[in-house]
Amino acid sequence: MLVRFFLGIMWLIQCLPMAILAPLGRGLGGLLYLLARERRHVTLTNLGLCFPQMSEAEKVALAKQHFAAFGRSFLERGLMWWASEERLKRVIRIEGMEYLRAQKGKPTLLFSPHFMGLDMAGTRIMMEMDCTSIYSVQKNKVFNDFLLKGRSRFGNSKHFSRQEGLRPPVRAMRQGLPFFYLSDLDYGPNEAIFVPFFAFHAATITGLSRLARMGNVTVMTVYGRMDADGWTTIIGPPWQDFPGESVEADTRRMNAELEGEMTRNPQLLPQYLWMHKRFKTRPEGEKRVY
Repeated sequence: MLVRFFLGIMWLIQCLPMAILAPLGRGLGGLLYLLARERRHVTLTNLGLCFPQMSEAEKVALAKQHFAAFGRSFLERGLMWWASEERLKRVIRIEGMEYLRAQKGKPTLLFSPHFMGLDMAGTRIMMEMDCTSIYSVQKNKVFNDFLLKGRSRFGNSKHFSRQEGLRPPVRAMRQGLPFFYLSDLDYGPNEAIFVPFFAFHAATITGLSRLARMGNVTVMTVYGRMDADGWTTIIGPPWQDFPGESVEADTRRMNAELEGEMTRNPQLLPQYLWMHKRFKTRPEGEKRVY
């Protein structure tokens, strides 16, 4: 009952124009910054580890921007579930689709970092082309089924649960469906190595390199940027000279590509998922950071 009530509220909210949705979402984020003590601590810790040159005031200001962006992305998520195709195309712009169309029918990995616009980007691309992706099963079946239905609104994309493993989406990729691969979080020590992420070493899974080494697989970056009046999905050109000399070098490059996006476009910096415990996994014997 509670889930259905929540979904009803989200349906009402998504009917609002962007001029109201955006400030309402930022306000929600400001409230979460005050109330979500643990996530505020995680965010400030991550920023301190990645940017030791930042002053405390700069970190706090960036963290508040981050929570504001999170609040917006949360409230505007209802657009993906209910908004018309016409409205979605109006509020989610897309750049670089020509790069992806040129790969049609070829095995393609879409490195999709966890910016706030990740799901917006996926929805927008799936309105243009069928893809494949992995999702995390939610504990509540009603909510899980609803999310899966929302992801499947457009086209004939294939979505597989994380519990099914990589074989089904890789098989779909081999059949010509671009594979959204979300490999920039801390998924534990299995199949991960420690490579730099900005100024600190992070446990980073090596899957992007291993999958690219299967042969004839092209890697491209996709990210969603939150703008004042909507969102922009940006598809980058194919990575050159990838895979490289080693899995470790490839994994470091993956993090470097992510760093580069934020460095070239400072607007993206507060939109990254800093409240995630990115450095939870540490080398044996090293103390915890949170």
